[in-house]
Amino acid sequence: MASDAGLDVVELNANSVPPVVKIMDFGKYKYEQKKRANEAKKKQKTTEMKEVWIKPFIEENDLQIKLRKVFEFLENGDKVKISIMTTGPKRVLAMGRDAIPGLFAHVVELIGERGTLESRSKPDERTKSIVIAPAKATK
Repeated sequence: MASDAGLDVVELNANSVPPVVKIMDFGKYKYEQKKRANEAKKKQKTTEMKEVWIKPFIEENDLQIKLRKVFEFLENGDKVKISIMTTGPKRVLAMGRDAIPGLFAHVVELIGERGTLESRSKPDERTKSIVIAPAKATK
């Protein structure tokens, strides 16, 4: 019957009892599925992770310049990873253990409502970092 009409018998659900089959043009069905998948992929928004490095002993003006770049990334809808290298010169060690969390708190305060703190690095990692996600747009 299907072959007389130039169509195929396609099994849609093999797990059901009895199995669900349909008489259709299989090539056209596969083409429409592929087209639907491509359309869904077009509408999907991908977010990138951008990274900004900050030194632990950064001056306020230099920090403002780095934050301008962070704000630009956040406006584009990208997540931003702000990293600080914790080993190195004696100045970093002289600042003490509280300097880096204090700097991160200051950065989060300066970012304000433009972004939200998403995650922090583990305490035992050599490179300390925080991830800032763009703030949700309220409609």
